[in-house]
Amino acid sequence: MNYQDLFSRLWNEYALQNPSAKKIYNLFSYEGETIENDHIAFRTFNDNRINIPVISKAFEKIGYIPKGEYFFEEKKLRAIHLENNIVENSPRVFISELELEKCSAFVQDTINNVLNSMRLEEVKKEEIIFKGNVWGKPEFAIYEKLRNESEYAAWVYVYGFRTNHFTVSINSLKKYNTIEKVNEFLKQKGFILNSSGGEIKGTPEMLLQQSSIMADIIDVEFKEGVHQIPACYYEFALRFPDADGKLYSGFHAKSADKIFESTNFYTKE
Repeated sequence: MNYQDLFSRLWNEYALQNPSAKKIYNLFSYEGETIENDHIAFRTFNDNRINIPVISKAFEKIGYIPKGEYFFEEKKLRAIHLENNIVENSPRVFISELELEKCSAFVQDTINNVLNSMRLEEVKKEEIIFKGNVWGKPEFAIYEKLRNESEYAAWVYVYGFRTNHFTVSINSLKKYNTIEKVNEFLKQKGFILNSSGGEIKGTPEMLLQQSSIMADIIDVEFKEGVHQIPACYYEFALRFPDADGKLYSGFHAKSADKIFESTNFYTKE
């Protein structure tokens, strides 16, 4: 699969499950904006069967190489970001994993049991990034209990391997060329912003500002029946030039830590 086909497939599957992303994309397009993708993200566990190196394979095959590493002590996460060494101006790929050995016995045992039930023929393929949940219908009781310790673990337990978010590059916008303008536009259109740590994460001095909407609430079929829970979200990023005049290309753990909370459980009023 080539570069264009891979990202088109990821976007189509992501937008199908998350109508707010497609709606926002269209709203900016109606305003005459050209939307470029700053980065996408995936979540997983640090089990050798499905860890970061496994998820990275599909991207490395089309020219991506690791560029940065990040740690989130409170959330017990490790992450890397990759950049394409062949295609210019391609979106970055951010992949994180839950460090299971730092979690409770309940989380470790639950996730290990889930992974033991995987269809191994699915995870051995590079197309794992399109597979979603490869261990079967989740239990709502387990989802709720995982959420009490780790919203991240609960999310991966339900959704598995799918794009967690796409990101609008504010640098590509003309009319809405600041993060303040983007956020105000979104709020006027009725979208709920992630306000954890403030609506704007990062500063111009950090060379990166980010914001995001809260994840869409969708119907998910659990063993106990259908429940409404958060799915994926849309992010917005503005990058600033460094001392050499080159746009900053990395991430900041402090900001990303709060962006993760865009998928935290909430109910719409």
